[in-house]
Amino acid sequence: MSTAAEVLVIILSIFLAFFLALGIALAIYLIKLTRDIRDVTRAAGRTVGHLEAAVSGISKMAQPLFLLELVTKFMKRFKNSKRRK
Repeated sequence: MSTAAEVLVIILSIFLAFFLALGIALAIYLIKLTRDIRDVTRAAGRTVGHLEAAVSGISKMAQPLFLLELVTKFMKRFKNSKRRK
């Protein structure tokens, strides 16, 4: 093999080693990033679950309160109409 070919092989092997190390580092970074994304989505899911439970509780309370408000308005109107007569 000529010296030019040997130099070319050495240069190519250095570049390949560099890109292999860079690829391994990027793969590790992507694995960490996907784990962080998974943790964020789990936290968001828990938050949505808690909000859903809170809204469900509020909606269960809102219907009786709405009916109570209607009854109290009706009672006030009835009392006011009695006083006017």
